[in-house]
Amino acid sequence: MNKPRESMRAATLAVACLLGTAMQGETAAQGAREPSAYLGSVACGECHAKAFEAWRGSQHEQAMQEASPATVLGNFEGARFTQGGVSSRFFRRDGRYFVNTDGPDGKLADFAIRYTFGVYPLQQYLVELPGGRMQALGIAWDARPKTSGGQRWFHLYPKLDPKPGNPLHWTGIDQNWNYQCADCHSTNLRKNYDAATRTYKTTWSEVSVGCEACHGPGSRHVAWAKLDAGARRADATAGLSVVLDERRGVAWNTTDATPGTAARSKPRTSNREIETCARCHARRGQFSDAWQPGAALGDAFRAAMIEPGLYYIDGQMRDEVYNYGSFLQSRMHASGVTCSDCHEPHGQKLRAPGNAVCSQCHAPARFDTQEHHHHKPGTAGAACASCHMPTTTYMVVDPRHDHSMRIPRPDRSVSLGTPNACTQCHTGKPAKWGADAVARWYPQRKPGYQAFAEALAAGERGAPGASAKLASLVTDAGQPGIARASAIAPLLRNPGPSTLSALDKARVDPDPLVRAAALRALRDAGPDLRLKLLPPSLTDPVREVRMEAARGLPGETQSRLAAEDRVAFTRALDEFVAAAQFNADRPEGQSELGSLAAAQGQYEEALAAYRTALELDPTYAAASINLADLYRARGMEGEVERVLREAIKADSRAAAPRYALALSLFRQKRKPEGLASLADAARLDPDNARYAFVYGIALHDSGKPADAARVLEAGLARHPYDREILLALVSYEREAGQFAKAAKRAELLVQLEPGNPDFARLAKELAAMGRAPR
Repeated sequence: MNKPRESMRAATLAVACLLGTAMQGETAAQGAREPSAYLGSVACGECHAKAFEAWRGSQHEQAMQEASPATVLGNFEGARFTQGGVSSRFFRRDGRYFVNTDGPDGKLADFAIRYTFGVYPLQQYLVELPGGRMQALGIAWDARPKTSGGQRWFHLYPKLDPKPGNPLHWTGIDQNWNYQCADCHSTNLRKNYDAATRTYKTTWSEVSVGCEACHGPGSRHVAWAKLDAGARRADATAGLSVVLDERRGVAWNTTDATPGTAARSKPRTSNREIETCARCHARRGQFSDAWQPGAALGDAFRAAMIEPGLYYIDGQMRDEVYNYGSFLQSRMHASGVTCSDCHEPHGQKLRAPGNAVCSQCHAPARFDTQEHHHHKPGTAGAACASCHMPTTTYMVVDPRHDHSMRIPRPDRSVSLGTPNACTQCHTGKPAKWGADAVARWYPQRKPGYQAFAEALAAGERGAPGASAKLASLVTDAGQPGIARASAIAPLLRNPGPSTLSALDKARVDPDPLVRAAALRALRDAGPDLRLKLLPPSLTDPVREVRMEAARGLPGETQSRLAAEDRVAFTRALDEFVAAAQFNADRPEGQSELGSLAAAQGQYEEALAAYRTALELDPTYAAASINLADLYRARGMEGEVERVLREAIKADSRAAAPRYALALSLFRQKRKPEGLASLADAARLDPDNARYAFVYGIALHDSGKPADAARVLEAGLARHPYDREILLALVSYEREAGQFAKAAKRAELLVQLEPGNPDFARLAKELAAMGRAPR
């Protein structure tokens, strides 16, 4: 860990001046041949005083700071906080800040606070542990005023109360700053994880988020500023790695086609600014820290899709997804709005207060009226954001606005169970109350921009018509790319006649999110199809897409690659391996390496990677199951059972290892034990249709048809369109002579898959049986 010196700013300025003087005689072209270096924000402030002063005191500048009287907000005067039987004490000693709390061994000990993390509405604190690890305390300081409930210590996971050994405990892997947080709170962050020693030597150029975090390293720009006017004109980039000029020369004007709403004077043709912000203001996985502003986001990050747990089915934020994925869904994004149209980027304040920020483009005479919002002027309900950007509170005290900027749809709350802005404010009112009110106010229905909810909902439920709806969404260029990409995984779960055609179009879609999702889906296709569809994407301009194409080719397909594709494949696969190795400090990264090794037939390498994953996090069930599967393939059922029982011991609430253990026990002819393990899996994860199906089959085969029917019926109640459960019930009801009941279920199967001849034949047979005299 490098330690920023107190004299850093002065030293940075001196370096900038020396470098500028040394390079004054160079031409811009000569300077461009040298890699640009990071100088620090003070060097930028020499010429950009207004932007620099706006940045000073901003949350970017205070994103991470050395713990000192000037930066620490929390009460370290002997204050105590008790959670889950652990009483933590915050105090000062010898001018330093400490917490006495439970360490990795569960024992109370003193830990020095090295850095503050964030500033408002809460402040976290970082503790350095051996191996260069920096860990974020689970107890944070509420920085809000006392009148708002602040000025107190609180726990970030009050309901979970994680103990030592749990990944969410402050000493656990999921609270590790080096992986989880660092890249977004400092400038030019390099994680520098050494997999051999399992240690970090993380470095940065500036401890907080400085100018160069968004504009790229500045030494060439400083040198450019020292050149004569002619030389400066010769370099259109001004020595910068990226020019964030998407708003330059742009006006927003109302037109006859957009009454009351402004339109961009010229289309936005790039995502440079948005993706620069998205680096940190997005729910994403990182696979490189060599990224600089101006590069494609997918060169170092995987953006999260609209998937259960993260988003509601209509795309509203659910978990802590930040802003990017929501904004991509919005009409504003489609119309060319950028982040800095609404936010001043240096101080991070809105361009105008309250509704005025919306009035920049939406005429207040039309929209900021009681006739439009139907609330008394000056009340919370009259605020544009209340209806179009409702908040969800994260980290206990931090309310954040949904940036999908959607029209409230309480009618979808009725049909899909999604939340809506109306009843979020008017608590206690039913969704239908809100739907009826909106219908009265707007008899000419305004469905809003996001038209994908019904297709995604059908896909999640496996409802009739899901396949056609999803395929249509995937190929609809008028819908947001993130929604179309998110439709690909459920399309695979609900295949139909147009599935392959939709995937074929998606893999060459203009949006890299769609391309990557399509190639990820094709990973499990047959070798002939992969050989046909994946190789052209090995040279895609975006690294994430190239890696997805390469990951689908190892194994049998790899040996059949055409000679002209092998070089591109090797390069793209090397990028995939490098991405997994970048995350070698995580069980997910090790599991990626293990799965690749297994696909290539490298048994020992796969075993080693999965074992390492479990050493890093014994609760990571996916690695346990993959490791057990390797042993199963070699007939080593004893090892399979050992691995899975260790996984259950590490996390008693995990259902997947119990399910896998049940299958192993059945293979070992230990049916009673297997049945008990299946029962546990189904109980722990009642939403998993597969568990209910297999448990029901096992009960029936064990001579317990009544229990089997009960389990399958319960599973069907949760998953009314699950094909496996329906077929099992049809079979058992037919066996019991309940032909009419079985026929009704078979008709549903025909509705689900109208092109399936087996379902059609089954329905016809059962209908005839139901009509036959007994």
